[in-house]
Amino acid sequence: VESLGHEAVFCELIRVEPLGDDPIDAGAYDWLVITSRNGAFELARRGVTANRIAAIGPATADALRAHGFTVDLVAATHTQEGLRDELPEGSALLAAAEGARRDVLEADFLPLYRTVELAPEAFPAGDLVLLASASAARALAATGARIPVVAIGPQTAAAAREHGLEVVAEAETHDLDGLVAAVERFLPTR
Repeated sequence: VESLGHEAVFCELIRVEPLGDDPIDAGAYDWLVITSRNGAFELARRGVTANRIAAIGPATADALRAHGFTVDLVAATHTQEGLRDELPEGSALLAAAEGARRDVLEADFLPLYRTVELAPEAFPAGDLVLLASASAARALAATGARIPVVAIGPQTAAAAREHGLEVVAEAETHDLDGLVAAVERFLPTR
């Protein structure tokens, strides 16, 4: 964002809290499915045994690889629906956030962490807010701030709209590069 000539101000809206410390044995499953970078970090912290690993997108895959994991599948469309459509037959274990959507993938579920929505005392003024999760959208709405938002993907955009936020752009690819490209389309380079 700063390379586009804009001032970036960080305001923490969510915090991640681990839900365990024990190593994870996914050996009884054909696929271990990871839907976020936070999930990748938790697996690395705890340790995991898995036959094959599927990642929702390149950022999650990169985080897994950075911790020495082999990623066998990266969804071309970075949503759970995209991952579901590409995941080969077999049993799957979805390792994700406690509040993760479980209605899309046919899989057993292992909660790795919970996302806690924070309530900053004052939200900074600005022209645009970049949101990378539905929980961040809910937390932003709770502040009462009414700044237009750019959403990383359809679930984040839907949560933002549901909570009264104006979504002015949505990332075409559901990753940080897509988010920055959406900002560039909405706010021309200064």
